[in-house]
Amino acid sequence: MSGLNMDEFYRGMSSDSYKYFGAHPVTDDDEGVIFRVYAPAAYQIEVIGEFNGWNGQNHKMNKKNDGIFEISVPEARVGQLYKFRIYQSGGNVVDKADPYAFHSELRPNTASIITRINNKKIFNDAEWMKNRSKCYDKPMNIYEMHMGSWRKPYGKSEADGGAQWFRYDEIAEDLVKYLKENNYTHVEVMPLAEYPFDGSWGYQVSQYYSATSRYGTPEQLMKFVDVCHKNNIGVIIDFAFVHFVKDNYSLGNFDGTPLYEYPPSDVGQSEWGSYNFNLSKGEVQSYILSCAAFWLEIYHFDGIRMDAINNAIYWMGNKDRGVNDRAVNFFKNMNKKLDEEFNNIILIAEDSSDYPGVTAPVEKGGLGFDYKWDMGWMNDTLEYFKIDPLFRKGSHNQINWSMAYFYFERFILPLSHDEVVHGKATIVQKMWGDNYENKFAQARTLYSYMMTHPGKKLNFMGNEIGMFREWDETREVDWFIVDEFPMHKAFSTFIKDLNALVTNNPAFYERDYESDGFLWIDADNADANVYSYYRITKGQKYAVVCNMSPVTRENFRIALKDSCTLKEVLNSDSKCYGGTGVTNREIVKSEPVRYNQFENSALITLPPFGTCIFEVKDTPKATPKKSKTVSNVKK
Repeated sequence: MSGLNMDEFYRGMSSDSYKYFGAHPVTDDDEGVIFRVYAPAAYQIEVIGEFNGWNGQNHKMNKKNDGIFEISVPEARVGQLYKFRIYQSGGNVVDKADPYAFHSELRPNTASIITRINNKKIFNDAEWMKNRSKCYDKPMNIYEMHMGSWRKPYGKSEADGGAQWFRYDEIAEDLVKYLKENNYTHVEVMPLAEYPFDGSWGYQVSQYYSATSRYGTPEQLMKFVDVCHKNNIGVIIDFAFVHFVKDNYSLGNFDGTPLYEYPPSDVGQSEWGSYNFNLSKGEVQSYILSCAAFWLEIYHFDGIRMDAINNAIYWMGNKDRGVNDRAVNFFKNMNKKLDEEFNNIILIAEDSSDYPGVTAPVEKGGLGFDYKWDMGWMNDTLEYFKIDPLFRKGSHNQINWSMAYFYFERFILPLSHDEVVHGKATIVQKMWGDNYENKFAQARTLYSYMMTHPGKKLNFMGNEIGMFREWDETREVDWFIVDEFPMHKAFSTFIKDLNALVTNNPAFYERDYESDGFLWIDADNADANVYSYYRITKGQKYAVVCNMSPVTRENFRIALKDSCTLKEVLNSDSKCYGGTGVTNREIVKSEPVRYNQFENSALITLPPFGTCIFEVKDTPKATPKKSKTVSNVKK
């Protein structure tokens, strides 16, 4: 436990206020606890709990001049429940959970739990923590998961005394094995800070420092992260730092005033019916900054994905209402301080706005995030694949447009949980048509395009096996379909092989954010619904050709920058992936035939709704011959 720098706290620069506020055992044998809470407008506060029969008359906290209430309770013990009974300035008396509690009761109960946080006996990941990377020039293939519905225990229901969820440490070994088998480098867990309503998925938080009791204890969550690190899997946690629940026991109207939220106004409540954090107040900024630091320090998370950032950048997420300058400055200060205090953490913004410089350094006027979700790419791509191929010609730019703005930010391409819920249909179901084979063929080409496009990648659980049922937090992933339906098994194999290709070959990740790592071969073949491009790094080059039409294209000419050979290393139409088997079995040699903007070209076979990925090997330069030119006729 440490003292608190009040100047930093009030200026919004305190990253360790969790070491001061809350409930802290004062002895090594877990006997005796000191409680502190910030509530400047409160008239009186009592600490109540199991140690005093929930009667706080003998445990009235002492109010200090800086708005902090404090008391030492010798009879309090680790593991006991407690709350703060707050006598608010308006005369109301409310029992509140501790804003800094490290553990809380399982819903529907709401008490805080006295907890000693000690991670030194859990973690054995010093080498990982020292060598981890922001992955700008390394592979980052993220598997997004919901902790409670990846897998479910079988047997008794919760009502019958059975477990509704696996514990953090119980799920770790199986998850890590699955991630490694399927060639994912990172896992992103949906929010784990305590929340009351299962259906909010953790995006409406009540206790920001409490790892949800649904899946176990803080120590069990630490074990989960440690197992991931031992197996070279990075762990990113999702967090909602913009808004919080309105439940009476939580942060709202905490001391009788809007201490954490905006005063009642048209910006006081979010579109989700929750309170918006008042990011103009230093005390609130310190609360959030300290919380981010807490999860990085105590749980060794490698990064934080911050939800709904655009709702803070612009007032109520509406660009027409203008920029919230204090929120913008807060993100700058927070990201800069977190980067200074922690080695190579990954800070990700879920931002659907066009606010500039989200991933630019703070020193250059940016917000200081490392990555930003490319929501435009996601929307454009999914909308394109819903279109009847007969009419895709008119929407050709929905696919090639992403590269027109790609280098403005460091983007992650996401196909997240948000795309497979609330009647939106799963990824496979979104594909045009009602033919089972065609839907899967298009999904394979969608993923081929996604995974070979510049940028890091994120895919939500269940997408990789082609689920047709939308995600439901009460049910586990439909794992049975892989065993019972050959097309799903084949699709799973395809995703596994595709992931392996792009994570093991530097051309697909080393120059993601350098303009010379990508080159269009042909971005404009709207007549044929075909896109082709290079992915390039030193000593390695690949050509990707995507056919978005249901037509097999034989002797299809593609332009090539240099004289070379093409070896097909992955074909989405291979029979082992559930396709028809239209592949390029032989190595293809280029010809000195000028086509489009290049001096060389080659003839290949394109499968229907298929993607061919070729390893390109340049051939030694010989005495130049005059190139023959063919007309730019689309085949």
